[in-house]
Amino acid sequence: MTLSRRHFCGLAACTGLTLGLGGCAVNPATGKQDFLLTGAEDEKQLGMQEHPKILQQFGGVYDDPAAGGYVATIGGRLAAASETPNLGFTFTLLNSPIVNAFALPGGFVYISRGLMALAEDEAELAGVLGHEIGHVVARHSAQRRSRAMLAQLGAGLLGAVVGGEASQLAGGVAGLYLQSYSRDQELEADMLGIRYLGRAGYDANAMTSFLEKMRANSQLEALVAGRSPTDIDAYDITATHPRTIARVQQAAALAANGARVSQVRQRDTYLDTINGMIFGDGPDQGYVRGQRFVHPELRFEFTVPDGVILRNTPEQVVASSAADQAQIVFDNAPKPFQGNMSTYIARDWASGIRLNGLEAITINGFEAATATVSGKIGNAAAELRLLAIRFDSRRIFRFMFLAPTAVMRRLTVPLQRTTFSFRRITPVQAAALKPKRLQVVQADAGASARTYAARMAFDKYPRERFLVLNGLEENGSLNGRNRVKLVVE
Repeated sequence: MTLSRRHFCGLAACTGLTLGLGGCAVNPATGKQDFLLTGAEDEKQLGMQEHPKILQQFGGVYDDPAAGGYVATIGGRLAAASETPNLGFTFTLLNSPIVNAFALPGGFVYISRGLMALAEDEAELAGVLGHEIGHVVARHSAQRRSRAMLAQLGAGLLGAVVGGEASQLAGGVAGLYLQSYSRDQELEADMLGIRYLGRAGYDANAMTSFLEKMRANSQLEALVAGRSPTDIDAYDITATHPRTIARVQQAAALAANGARVSQVRQRDTYLDTINGMIFGDGPDQGYVRGQRFVHPELRFEFTVPDGVILRNTPEQVVASSAADQAQIVFDNAPKPFQGNMSTYIARDWASGIRLNGLEAITINGFEAATATVSGKIGNAAAELRLLAIRFDSRRIFRFMFLAPTAVMRRLTVPLQRTTFSFRRITPVQAAALKPKRLQVVQADAGASARTYAARMAFDKYPRERFLVLNGLEENGSLNGRNRVKLVVE
């Protein structure tokens, strides 16, 4: 049954429910009449409220005013070409290595430096910004929020009328609306982004070329993580983002029909802007260097066994071996604890869990404690070893070592080495650590990808990384490029 605004308002009145209704208005960008429970001023206020949280979660603003101003200039040009040029957009370049872009209600648009590193030219960056502006102008966040509010209302009403099962069903529907944008909304944002690209004078095919690069990058990330590159095409019925391959095909069709004012790509200007930009983790996030993780600002390091893949994420450092089903997770305790580390494990971290072999130890001068927990991975017996290390008065670092019991026995010595590799580094050692950076170089005539892969600052998959970074085909041809991107230390 479709619930119209008139029916909803009547239902609200019957139940004594009061809501600030945003109303039904024709969207100038989509031409659709959407029922919204929030107004434009509410959306702006929500965006302003969430903006500081986004900065905290994604590494803050990248410390390069020229690059940040460049993003804002391109974004402003596209926003001026939209149907809401006076909305007051805010464009932020985030200090995050993750390839990411998103928008908050009220015109807050975010691009990560990881995404800028992947893009090949100004038109591709403009395509991403145009897509996010499309989400804002089409008010997709407000639609999601309004539908979630309706679904929650339906859950309460159905529960009151017919009992718990109907309430649970409606609650499940509400959960779907709280996930990411729908496939239709993503396609609509692509359509609007291509429209704004054309109006601002960019080549609309940039939308397609960057989506292809994102797909190639996802395949590379799967390969580096030890998974099959085809994993990225797995479809989950609860996922609301369309598969990237479908996005490429749909965007290509839209670009073919889009009006193009010009074919502007602005590659040289773009490469000049990102030349020297930090690539991957920054000093405040710590560095993965082979089997070693080192944090120059907090001044500590540890190493993991050979054969496991070490990855740094915003929340934790993870080392894993798919073949052994073994995993190491390193993180920072979420809150201070004043007691000793044995008490911390027993009463805080693993409170209520049966622990085996709880004991206090010392690791390179740091107070620490360890214990094990018995469990299962699938149907196989498994062991989880907990290790807590007091780093200073405010910080407790934690390791979790997880593997099937038989594997854990085999890994006893390597994991002990990881445990006792945790140590403080000197100020001189910390100062010597530098982040990887993008370097744009002139391409030599007749050179191939193999030539430049040898200069990439990666031990594993340097050729594959070079190809993806530069949007090149598997055959390694530079396709007439006069400049290429490298990652150097």
